[in-house]
Amino acid sequence: MERNNLYPIFLKAKSLNVLIVGGGNVAEEKLTFLLKSSPDAKVLMVSPMFREGTIELAKKGCVTLVKDVYQQKYLQGRHMVVATTEFPEVNVQVWKDCRAQAKLVNVADNPPYCDFYMGGIVTKGNVKVAISTNGKSPTTAKRLRQFFEDVIPENVDDLVKNLNEYRKTIKGNFEEKVEQLNEFTKSLVEK
Repeated sequence: MERNNLYPIFLKAKSLNVLIVGGGNVAEEKLTFLLKSSPDAKVLMVSPMFREGTIELAKKGCVTLVKDVYQQKYLQGRHMVVATTEFPEVNVQVWKDCRAQAKLVNVADNPPYCDFYMGGIVTKGNVKVAISTNGKSPTTAKRLRQFFEDVIPENVDDLVKNLNEYRKTIKGNFEEKVEQLNEFTKSLVEK
């Protein structure tokens, strides 16, 4: 059976500089999901044209739009890059340039040219669940996201905050604290 070997991480997008190359539907979709998850993300978008929706989205976040074709100079100071143009040769050039500069890159809808995938995300207050299908089926990730949005209760954030307060009151070493929290939260997963 094939296995998903991706390593999930949660990035502090506010601390990173993101470049999106392209201004079409896919670029707007990537920007939408990035800002939905991290409204304070710092994003530079480069494209000869931008959709009306992208221009509106950019006003709501820390997004800079530059009307230009992709040039390597736009990688300067960027930590991660998403290439979404309709021109495969441009996307591959972005990938090559990122490889040469050790920058993380995602060429949309082209898994061999991706260091990372942007999966389905469910957010309920401080709780965030990320879903990956190893780049095989975005539709499955979308359906799983919808499922988790339904089954994770809206008040889960209250539980997180209360457990954080409880954790502060527990005495003992690390192992003892973990044991007490495990005991306290066991009922959450009991069937």
